[in-house]
Amino acid sequence: MANPLPVIGACLPVPDLELHRQWLFEMDRDIELQSFHMADVLDGDWQELADHANRVLDGHNGRIGIHGPFWGFTVHSMDPAIRRVVENRMMQGLDVCDAVNATLMVIHSPYTTWDHNNLDNVPGSRDRVIEYTHDTLAKVVKRAEDQGVVLALENIMDVEPALRRALVDTFDSNALQLSVDTGHAQLAHGSSGAHPVDYFIQDAGKQLAHVHLQDADGYADRHWAIGEGNILWPSVFRAIAALDHAPRLLLELRDNTRIGQSMDYLQRLELAR
Repeated sequence: MANPLPVIGACLPVPDLELHRQWLFEMDRDIELQSFHMADVLDGDWQELADHANRVLDGHNGRIGIHGPFWGFTVHSMDPAIRRVVENRMMQGLDVCDAVNATLMVIHSPYTTWDHNNLDNVPGSRDRVIEYTHDTLAKVVKRAEDQGVVLALENIMDVEPALRRALVDTFDSNALQLSVDTGHAQLAHGSSGAHPVDYFIQDAGKQLAHVHLQDADGYADRHWAIGEGNILWPSVFRAIAALDHAPRLLLELRDNTRIGQSMDYLQRLELAR
């Protein structure tokens, strides 16, 4: 008997949860809350927003995650004072996870296109990325372990996915795993000569905890509805089907009114449900 098609969830700000509640609940779809990554929210009274999410999602049995903070910093800053700021932001994100019963938080990869061309230009550059990232995240990863949260390291400007996988390996913790954003991978493929999107999935392998599903054209970070760009979706879902586990698969669209359009496309090709 063939394996059932994977169930797709969505990334949504808290105010949009009620609009998509019936769809989310019908198959207990995975959800990523995207209202808690901005500094003003984390430094403000976000508890009311968390309480609202909990009320709307009462009775939902799918997996909950959040997108963690990322604006204005990297996890491998050369400045030790900035690394402490980033550490604090990540801890604030874990506070939110605790409040909304989230078991996954997306964080961003340190690797850039510039790194791809320059890591071997200055001796020691590869080791410094790892050293600074450990200094930033060591306590965060330990708290995530204790809290039962997976930190999913998402490709942003990564050209070589193996670098990010090797970085995760150095932590030797199930609390730090990988996320693949399909649109980011397509951008790197089209603009920087990176591997195609399905290769990113294959490379992540057993470490893949989470996938952002968005379509793109290889030129910009479009977050289009599935089918509007030029990602070869059958190859992506074949790579997902080859895994021995079920990562969270979440639509991350700029326009959430196109969730239905995306699902129609995936169902028409018999790729997902």
